[in-house]
Amino acid sequence: MTHYLNPALFTDAAIPEETKQLNAGIIALTKDMANWWEVGAQKVRDARAKGEGVFPAPAKSDRAKWIEIDGPAGKIPLRVVAPEKSRGVYLHIHGGGHVLGAADQQDRLLERIADGANLTAISVEYRLAPENPYPAGPDDCEAAALWVADNLRDFGGDKLAIGGESAGAHLSATTMLRLRDKHGRVPFNAANLVFGVFDLGMSPSARKFGNAERLVLRTMDIEQFGNAFLPNTTDEQKRAPELSPLFADLRGLCPGFFTIGTKDALLDDSLFMHARWVAAGNKGELDIYPGACHGFIAFPCEQTTRSIRAQIAFLNAALG
Repeated sequence: MTHYLNPALFTDAAIPEETKQLNAGIIALTKDMANWWEVGAQKVRDARAKGEGVFPAPAKSDRAKWIEIDGPAGKIPLRVVAPEKSRGVYLHIHGGGHVLGAADQQDRLLERIADGANLTAISVEYRLAPENPYPAGPDDCEAAALWVADNLRDFGGDKLAIGGESAGAHLSATTMLRLRDKHGRVPFNAANLVFGVFDLGMSPSARKFGNAERLVLRTMDIEQFGNAFLPNTTDEQKRAPELSPLFADLRGLCPGFFTIGTKDALLDDSLFMHARWVAAGNKGELDIYPGACHGFIAFPCEQTTRSIRAQIAFLNAALG
């Protein structure tokens, strides 16, 4: 059977009115917001932690707890949210352009995945750029994945999924490839890759998105995040397979679920990565949301509800 992308999904007519209003509100709210590279990454991190800025204040879970494991440069904190009955682990890697974000800023999302898929959600507090550029973050995620895989039974079962949003989807993919290529291990049963960046040299949609409207992520933001994570590196060098998973050998990986909105600068990253994932012989699904912006599942709207339900349904189907 031949499968086609539906061109109607990419038209303005397909965008729900609620999504149009949400996007307009985001653009208005962020029009005069300072850039992190001008005021300093830590100031923006502190503001995000307090809910100041475009994203809603992160609600903390009463069920969440911190544990620590040994990492390549010291202890790595892990944020753990367990369901009532667990059959394994959902290893989560947060987004933020490799510069912003934290493991305790999406507790509610982790609760929903933990309860909906009966997995213990474990989010990695990896080191961030520009203070800790590549390979610090990927090294921490690799170490966390190896530790979780080795201790899976302690979390209630033998199922292991990995996933994350934006830079977290990038780090999820690179972690899978590192475990396969460096350790000969393919322990993951499912990969949930949400509006990820898979071409650090910048895909066509990332390049042409522009800077006129600040719909969460602009071309200049992608450039600045990339330069912080990989300083003194050309776009072509950023496309090395170990850096940009779009250019890697993707054979022998688990089922993947790719979520993307059509008003996301990283649209092509997911379209291209899904195609290469499937062409490599892996099962892959593509979930497209008309008009949705980068990071849309952080905002209360009907598309967010649908997307999180779809992610959980994918995990349950992949895990059996």
